Amino acid sequence: MRAVAYIRVSTVGQVDGHSLDAQERLFQELCANRDWTPVGVYREKGKSAHVDSINKRPVFRQLLEDGENGVFDAVVVHTLDRWSRNLRVTLESLGRLSRCGVGLVSITENIDYSSPQGKLFTHMLGSFAEYFSESLASHVRKGQSQRAIEGKHLGGIPFGYSSCWSGKDGQRQQLCEPEHPGGVHLIADEASAVTDLFKRYVSGVATTSSLAVLLNEQGFRTRNTKRLPGADGELISGPRLFTNASVRIILHNPFYAGSVVHRGERLPGAHKSIISTDLFESVQLTMKKNSGRSKTLSRRKSRAYLLKGIIRCADCGMPLWAQTYNNGNQYYREQRAPRSHGECPSHGGAVQCQIPDEQIGQIIEAIELEPEWLDRVLLRISRPR
Repeated sequence: MRAVAYIRVSTVGQVDGHSLDAQERLFQELCANRDWTPVGVYREKGKSAHVDSINKRPVFRQLLEDGENGVFDAVVVHTLDRWSRNLRVTLESLGRLSRCGVGLVSITENIDYSSPQGKLFTHMLGSFAEYFSESLASHVRKGQSQRAIEGKHLGGIPFGYSSCWSGKDGQRQQLCEPEHPGGVHLIADEASAVTDLFKRYVSGVATTSSLAVLLNEQGFRTRNTKRLPGADGELISGPRLFTNASVRIILHNPFYAGSVVHRGERLPGAHKSIISTDLFESVQLTMKKNSGRSKTLSRRKSRAYLLKGIIRCADCGMPLWAQTYNNGNQYYREQRAPRSHGECPSHGGAVQCQIPDEQIGQIIEAIELEPEWLDRVLLRISRPR
């Protein structure tokens, strides 16, 4: 049996001590006694097991992904509290192990989920995890519906507003006394910029690209919190320059006109609006008129691009657009509009689709699968989920 160890210390002060080495030594002794093959050790340094998300423990997340890919058959921990002290994380992780047939062994508690009985128990925990997840999702949906009925925002707070509450260090604190309607308040300079965007666009004197440039020149940045690819291809989060797309998101958001959207339905918001409903609707009509297909593009509906959404610019690392012209030629093209990292030296450049498509085809054709690849696929499919 192929086994790996997951060893963890929760504080940085413990990292240089003997704790990690001691846990690894006990793992090696267990493998020797059971005639198991040790194939790896996952070390998590300075990460607490109390965290409520697997994503906050990168080594732990990698271990689960490797288990799902069939890298090992059992995971060994010194004690169960090294694995997790959070019920949701415990149930979710054991559920993922059960679906790929991986057992969990605790040395100190003498618990062995790698045996047939232990695997059955792991499957039971996986069922509880599925029930827990579905139940939690149901409660979340109820909470979101109630917030929408009360006119409160759902998800991230748009540019131009700020929350009346702070959630730093896991503590929720009220910043405004009294709390503003809807739990959000206006940021004066951003609200003024939003009003200017809507008025400029509806008047026809500006495009979304020129509005993005205007916001960037005024020193404004997006509220981005997602990890997105940067110019070097690395995933980063944090404020970014405005782009054509981020301006369109603002112009399409009814939150600025005093509404909240839930399940496709617009409901009255409790917050203070920045623009009037009439101005918002006028902008929607204008954007609809301006969204017609360019005359240089083919009007055929069926167009297929092999690398659409995958191919990126060699200079800035951002995705390329795919287009088909009236003459039938297809191109991957660098945008002319501003990108989130600034101006690209190749902006407006293009390459015919067939060139990179054929190169990728040659790479795929050169891939040789191992003789037992079909058996592995059939084994993965046949495993209980």
